[in-house]
Amino acid sequence: MSAMKKSVLACSRVALLVAGAMASWSAMANKANDTLVYASDSEVENISQYHNNLREGVILAHLIWDTLVYRDPKTNEYKPQLATGWKWESPTALVLDLRQGVSFQNGDKFSADDVVFTFNYVVAPDSKAVTRQNTDWINSVDKLGDYKVRINMKAPFPAALEYLAGPLPIYPGAYFKKVGLDAFAKAPVGTGPYKVTSVTPGQGVTLVKNTAYFKDSPQGQPSIGNIRFMVIPDPETRAAQLMTGAVDWIWRVPPDQADSLKGNPKLAVQSGETMRVGFVTLDATGSSSANSPFKDLRVRQAVNYAINRKGIADNLMRGGSQPVYTACFRTQFGCDTNAAIKYDHGVAKAKELLAAAGYANGFDTDIYAYREREVAEAIIGDLHKVGIRARLHYLKFAALQNEYRSGKTPMTFQAWGSFSMNDTSAFAGVFFKGSADDITKDPQLQQLVQAGDTSTDPAVRKSSYSKALELISRQAYMAPLFSYSTYYAFNAQLKFQGYPDELPRFYEASWK
Repeated sequence: MSAMKKSVLACSRVALLVAGAMASWSAMANKANDTLVYASDSEVENISQYHNNLREGVILAHLIWDTLVYRDPKTNEYKPQLATGWKWESPTALVLDLRQGVSFQNGDKFSADDVVFTFNYVVAPDSKAVTRQNTDWINSVDKLGDYKVRINMKAPFPAALEYLAGPLPIYPGAYFKKVGLDAFAKAPVGTGPYKVTSVTPGQGVTLVKNTAYFKDSPQGQPSIGNIRFMVIPDPETRAAQLMTGAVDWIWRVPPDQADSLKGNPKLAVQSGETMRVGFVTLDATGSSSANSPFKDLRVRQAVNYAINRKGIADNLMRGGSQPVYTACFRTQFGCDTNAAIKYDHGVAKAKELLAAAGYANGFDTDIYAYREREVAEAIIGDLHKVGIRARLHYLKFAALQNEYRSGKTPMTFQAWGSFSMNDTSAFAGVFFKGSADDITKDPQLQQLVQAGDTSTDPAVRKSSYSKALELISRQAYMAPLFSYSTYYAFNAQLKFQGYPDELPRFYEASWK
């Protein structure tokens, strides 16, 4: 069955569900018991922010824990959170004064010991942290007093505040050392606006409002009393649960399904472009096969020309999605969108390049994906039109990542949301600076990205990133494709606002 037919059938089924739900809808029980139930498709294997790569983990982390710095999503201004102030002691040392009078949810008092423990722990080789790209700039942290610390960096890192305001929550040192990582993942403790009451594998997480949340938090006080995260892998089941009132909030709603849900007066639907970028990686080094066609620049360029970015953005993603040509999102510091070649969709151009590379009759290959099967199939369709006969391997993220990092994937379709950080280091720095996710291993490119990451001169940072992005594009190491749009559908009695950084802030939500 074609993707188009599947989409039509799915839309029809949802329309029938809408009609049935409207007929049987009763009073919204979740508002009555002050419980916001939200559902997503992926389960966080380890709830610790430093031990999972999933967006669901980022969402939960911002409910459970606080960071040292807060970035206002409306103004992008950095504000004090667990730190009350900061000062650069040198290009590689940042001194922070910490907030007094804050308690963790188990009653432990927050102090410098917790900051020192958290960061020194996560950068240690035996921490099992999987998000080292977010902390590999930290060398160590020193305690300067009960409420003062110094972060020592491996090299100058001007984006430090952006990272401290993002995926770097502070853990309770004494409690973590007492229970260990496994027990902490089952019963996490933070200083955040919500505290966890249960973590149930395969089902979800329940949280209750932290009534002792510190009053001076820049993100304000939580309103809704209880939050429950449910794992519902199937999108139609999520929509059905929303329409019956069993769930209050879902996201990543397919556009056709969103159109159907708009017809229900009990629901609200929002959409908008996000920082997340979809892209295809290409095995330029030939690690997947000694005879890999992707070792030839012309083949990699042909892939870039073959894929119809605008068609995917307009027809599949919709909701504000735009074509992307750079290895970053345009709002990120240093993202020079003029540095990249604009590979406009061109079947003839792609075939010409393949013929010049010795593949006039095309070739067979494999492509790996873990999300948006319909997008992966659209990419495969575009590749087939120029003679690249790609076979889809659809895996779970962890399995794909293992194959990718092992150098076994000729092509992968992936997505990256930069952990919601508005800096090019959070994209190009992850995939082109020598980490496990850098399959290109280009020394010149690594040097340029490193210069962008570490220079204290903003002009030098911009220039270095621009040269790096131009090199990535010229060598066609990656095929950036489109920005994601996200459709949110939720109980109309819920006051909710989405943001481009793809971080639902449920602590801001309230009932109407």
